[in-house]
Amino acid sequence: QVQLQESGPGLVKPSQTLSLTCTVSGGSITTSYSTWSWIRQVRGEERELVARIFSNGHADYGESMVGRVTISRDDMKRTVYLQMKGVNAEDTAVYFCYIEDEFRGEKFWGKGTLVTVSE
Repeated sequence: QVQLQESGPGLVKPSQTLSLTCTVSGGSITTSYSTWSWIRQVRGEERELVARIFSNGHADYGESMVGRVTISRDDMKRTVYLQMKGVNAEDTAVYFCYIEDEFRGEKFWGKGTLVTVSE
């Protein structure tokens, strides 16, 4: 059974860089035909795309993320990374890892990790 585990600092100070990691364990994912994403949800709001990276390495970013977010992946380690520069209070949210395996037609979500931006 595929499981996604997000990890991060929990608390980040304003203007600092946030780094998140999501690692897949168990099961099988067709890495050559899968899209890996970071999705976040601010309390009381809908989930929004932070970034996604396709199997060819091409990346898309949410509108408000361009220029300060970088997503990368290591298929051998079955891990996807996210870096967000210059965080502020509006970046406080639960960050989810999400994978779409287009070959198998399956979708997987992590349980999410809460990131709080505060002094």
